[in-house]
Amino acid sequence: MDIDISAVPSPCYLVDERLLTRNLEIMNSVQERTGAKILLAQKGFSMHSLYPLVGKYLHGVTSSSLFEARLGYEKMGKEVHVYAPAYIDSEFDELLGYSDHIVFNSFDQWNRFKDRVKNAPKQISCGIRVNPEYSEIEVPLYDPCYNYSRMGVTLPNFRPEELEGIDGLHFHTMCEQNSDTLERTLKVVEEKFGPYLKGMKWLNFGGGHHITRPDYDLETLIKCILHMKETYGVEIYLEPGEAVALNTGYLVATVLDVMHNGMDIAILDTSAECHMPDVLAMPYRPNIIDAGQPGEYPYTYRLGGMTCLAGDVIGDYSFKEPLKYGDRLVFLDMAHYSMVKNHMFNGVNLPSIVSYNEEEGIKVIKQFAFEDFSERLS
Repeated sequence: MDIDISAVPSPCYLVDERLLTRNLEIMNSVQERTGAKILLAQKGFSMHSLYPLVGKYLHGVTSSSLFEARLGYEKMGKEVHVYAPAYIDSEFDELLGYSDHIVFNSFDQWNRFKDRVKNAPKQISCGIRVNPEYSEIEVPLYDPCYNYSRMGVTLPNFRPEELEGIDGLHFHTMCEQNSDTLERTLKVVEEKFGPYLKGMKWLNFGGGHHITRPDYDLETLIKCILHMKETYGVEIYLEPGEAVALNTGYLVATVLDVMHNGMDIAILDTSAECHMPDVLAMPYRPNIIDAGQPGEYPYTYRLGGMTCLAGDVIGDYSFKEPLKYGDRLVFLDMAHYSMVKNHMFNGVNLPSIVSYNEEEGIKVIKQFAFEDFSERLS
């Protein structure tokens, strides 16, 4: 890593624009070879100071709420696609002003709002989310096709007689997966919903495509896109969130104390609970630069956060040298699903938001203060 970590605030999320550009170039190569449109799923990465960079390559954003739609509309200014399990009546007219595509989760939702869509000041393309009831996700928390899922319309509940005004179908069944999973999924989508695709203008493959992962099979993705385009005459959309920012960012933290209770413990100025909640929810163990598995190097520590939550533990790591007060640790792959999910439990401050590029060097974009905590409460 060639960025001076001592020069950034701690804790902070640090995004390397060079790595982000690399990911965007990979995605753009898929667009150029297939004509598909790739969108930024803001639920995974909403660092809008970098939307101008993202917008040079991608066609727009996907949103799951009024606020996300407005953010994409104002900060990127390209296509805004919206999907939510249900829409709030009092927000819907404002949502229409930001949206280019709206996907409905049920035919009842479509019937409730379709007249308002038709009377909107601009033309908005509408779709229905379908649930093919096929998924290879192993964690139920992230599986949209798990038992009794509220996500999308299953084939027994599909109403072809109510498709008038619907331009496209949307499915989202993947999470951090390769294109072989997509290939198998599409066979099920075709088998169940192929007859209805013939009359559509577009098909949205949803998210979960790990396009920028080193072992990702781009050729199979391209084959899948071209097959669906040629077979059904539809435009193809993809909306990866994680893949846009995958391996582009870090969480820089500092050791506040070292103690012993059966094993060595280091307390950091960051928190799994507040700053990287997927560590507890998934759960998973993030990598740290120059650290190893427990026992791999001479000095093993349990790394804990600074909240009063007993389970605010990041994991066990080993180091070549003993940890001491003031040491900085750099967690890898912390750009996605970190800033968008973090919170201020215990009044713990949020990490600063920082970016780096070769022209400007380190840029501290946002630092948080007491007012950010107090103003979201009452």
